[in-house]
Amino acid sequence: MVIALAHRKRRMKILLIGSGGREHALAWKIKKSKLCKHLYTAPGNPGTAEHGTNVAIADNDVDGLVNYAVDKKIDLVVVGPEDALCLGVVDAMEAKGIKTFGPSKAAAQLEGDKAFSKKMMADVRIPTAEGKTFVDFEAAKHYIAAKEGGVVVKATGLAKGKGVIVCDEPSDAIIAAEKMLNDNQFGDAGNEILVEEKLEGQEASILAFVDGKTIYIMESAQDHKPIGEGDTGANTGGMGAYTPAPIVDKQIMSMVEREVLVPIVDGMNRMGTPYKGILYAGIMLTAAGPKVLEFNCRFGDPECQPILSRMKGDIVEIMLAVINGTLDQVTIDWDKRPAICVVMSSGGYPGDYITGLPISGIAEANKVADTKVFHAGTKTVDGQVVTGGGRVLGITSLGQTIEEAQQRAYDAISKINFPECYWRNDIADKAIKK
Repeated sequence: MVIALAHRKRRMKILLIGSGGREHALAWKIKKSKLCKHLYTAPGNPGTAEHGTNVAIADNDVDGLVNYAVDKKIDLVVVGPEDALCLGVVDAMEAKGIKTFGPSKAAAQLEGDKAFSKKMMADVRIPTAEGKTFVDFEAAKHYIAAKEGGVVVKATGLAKGKGVIVCDEPSDAIIAAEKMLNDNQFGDAGNEILVEEKLEGQEASILAFVDGKTIYIMESAQDHKPIGEGDTGANTGGMGAYTPAPIVDKQIMSMVEREVLVPIVDGMNRMGTPYKGILYAGIMLTAAGPKVLEFNCRFGDPECQPILSRMKGDIVEIMLAVINGTLDQVTIDWDKRPAICVVMSSGGYPGDYITGLPISGIAEANKVADTKVFHAGTKTVDGQVVTGGGRVLGITSLGQTIEEAQQRAYDAISKINFPECYWRNDIADKAIKK
């Protein structure tokens, strides 16, 4: 990896924002950096506490986060979750002269506002599903009723990965639209909806570092969003992921770079909102070629866990190159071994679930070869780690083959227990069949 030598002379105090599995993986990777003097995570979780100091500030408390960064003389801020990005925490930190990794509030609209994202894709001619936005249910109903085949209904705002309803029949899509627009199912996030044709094919996650002009594409990954095995049931924030994705060959990656990533980065520049940070493209590999399902403005969760497990080198150096516009000087090496992350969730997720349930076996699971248990929805009560969210743990393993990585992850899962725990048993089966 090549990077300006000046950065090597001074170790930094780093503030990581967020509390999920993605943030535990980032904390684990950041702490390995030679440039990290001390890591603070706000608000963090029991996993991030292993690598630094947790700070009791919510990740959407922009003023609180900025004040803390100023008071602590933080050298670098790394933003994990989309909420903080869309609230403008990067802009607020930079206004105080603090280097911050992540896109500006204006650039983060690519994720925070699906209507904005859809218009951007149309303006720069990025291949995507045909769709239209609505704020009125009756108008949406008439539009959907005229459709034949599958329809996807999306809340245009942020809904924690749950605001996308895939419907095989228009009648189901009408019900989904009514719940969002009339019944306030996703709160303000669903005050406007995007209705799209349902694309057929396998989905892939393509992530890249972007410094405003240079695009550095990471290894491909595949997420598993539905709660049920065989990709059935309600959408979640992600029940598992693996990397690399065999369905993404060099030709497809080249097409995604040429037809998706370059046009959107150029388009954001022309708008006067240069994109810096992580750019995540959810791609459906259709018979007509790759089409964009969505853009995210941060590491995916759970894609982050296996991707960072394979990424070699110093992630802080990469982040500084993104901030400073010197990404063209960076080379990233990758562990050739595949990696898999399997999410253990609370029973009932993505619906109602109970928290505060004791978790056992994490230490034993971490002893499985090339395996790391990343905390997501956990907290500590009287010294006991307990469940604190829907997606609780992300068990991540490397292996010489995807089969070996899968076996190690499920071996580790067998050592962990909490009441009503749930996980999918088919994560990475698609890669093995491929």
